[in-house]
Amino acid sequence: MGDKKEQEEVEFSSEANSSLTQAEKPHGEETKPNGKVQPIQGFSKLTKEQKIDHIIRIYFKGDQKEKKLLKSFWNDEPEVQKIFDEFSENTLSNFVFPFGIAPNVLINNQLYSVPMVIEESSVVAAASKAAKFWMERGGFKAEVLSTKKIGQVHLSWLGNKEELFSLFDEVKKDLFSAITDLNRNMKKRGGGLIDLKLLDKTEWDEGYYQIWAEFETCDAMGANFINSVLEELGRTFKCFAFEKLNATEESFQIIMAILSNYTPDSVVKVWVECPIEELADKSLGMEPQRFAEKFKKSVRIAEVDTYRATTHNKGIMNGIDSVILATGNDFRAVEACLHTHAARNGRYSSLTSCNIENGIFRFEAELPMSLGTVGGLTALHPLAKMSLKILGKPSASELMEIAGVIGLAQNFAALRSLVTTGIQKGHMKMHLMNILNHLKATDEEAEEVKRVFAEKVISFRDVSEFIKKLRDYQ
Repeated sequence: MGDKKEQEEVEFSSEANSSLTQAEKPHGEETKPNGKVQPIQGFSKLTKEQKIDHIIRIYFKGDQKEKKLLKSFWNDEPEVQKIFDEFSENTLSNFVFPFGIAPNVLINNQLYSVPMVIEESSVVAAASKAAKFWMERGGFKAEVLSTKKIGQVHLSWLGNKEELFSLFDEVKKDLFSAITDLNRNMKKRGGGLIDLKLLDKTEWDEGYYQIWAEFETCDAMGANFINSVLEELGRTFKCFAFEKLNATEESFQIIMAILSNYTPDSVVKVWVECPIEELADKSLGMEPQRFAEKFKKSVRIAEVDTYRATTHNKGIMNGIDSVILATGNDFRAVEACLHTHAARNGRYSSLTSCNIENGIFRFEAELPMSLGTVGGLTALHPLAKMSLKILGKPSASELMEIAGVIGLAQNFAALRSLVTTGIQKGHMKMHLMNILNHLKATDEEAEEVKRVFAEKVISFRDVSEFIKKLRDYQ
């Protein structure tokens, strides 16, 4: 009886029910007597309006103000909103992040204004400050070392190892031929499948082998291309194994075919350097030699201490992620790749390094990442397209340079603050607007807070108490 009761039809409003047949209506008990929400079936079949009505009724007791809030973030242009809705599943609204600009970013003697999408108030300011600092000292340098990407066909073979490798050598050309149609357009652009290898991984697991595939995808991110090629390679090699090795379903299996988001051969190198004396700046509060040595030591700490490295690299990703988001790229893939790279030697460590040799200060990073400037979200999201236009319609390699430079700039700004004034003074000043908004400060109160706290370390408690005194006085 209990199971049957839990499958009873959820009561929707007449508006939500009007366009659904009985078979299409979601099922499942909305709540039990203890107030816990229960599973629902058929949610994905509802219209967008019906999904919103359901969420508002269950979680907000039908409060129409909450519904109005969700709908207030819809794009005014229905065609644009339709694009946003189709980026994901079960969409209700748009989640808005600030779209900002870091100006005066000099890279290889070319000046950029770099779009950044991030909600942390100090990040754009810090990147802009670092960009200005280095623009006056020759700017940032960047070089893409390689852009090769990796895919793997994971397979199991319980037969003779030598026979499998002999088969692979025999049919390697046929494997390339099998993906001719898939490879044609990418090859025309100068990319495509570059090489194939069969790797023995039986020391890791019994019967485990990989077809290791190397790709060049030019200005495309290439995930769909790579995965389509890998799946065809897996199917083709399986056919050869069954035909020439008398393999069976028990002795031979294609486990899966998928790209790797770790791209250690798709790497951008970014750096800044200058004579130590040129680091001189009144805001440092110390001589340039002392600053350079403290700065180098701060990077060294992140190289040897995992706890510090985690926060150190998070700061780098503050910069990189904001550019990735602004240009419609996959920040999760880039994050995974860079954090894997940071742990490549068996211990999680800094992604940046610093050296002082012959009186020259040099701060640099080699950052693996895979980016695209054509296809996917870059061609669909209106602001992603705008970002690429602001950047001068860069190639994928140029975008790697820009993203890498912003990561380095962000790290420089953070370390500069840490070894001089401390991180909180500048960070909390940038965070002040969030505090004032939280406290619902008037324009007059906000101006008075800014005046009084101009040279003070800002805390939520102190600002809150100050505003309370202002209001009590009035």
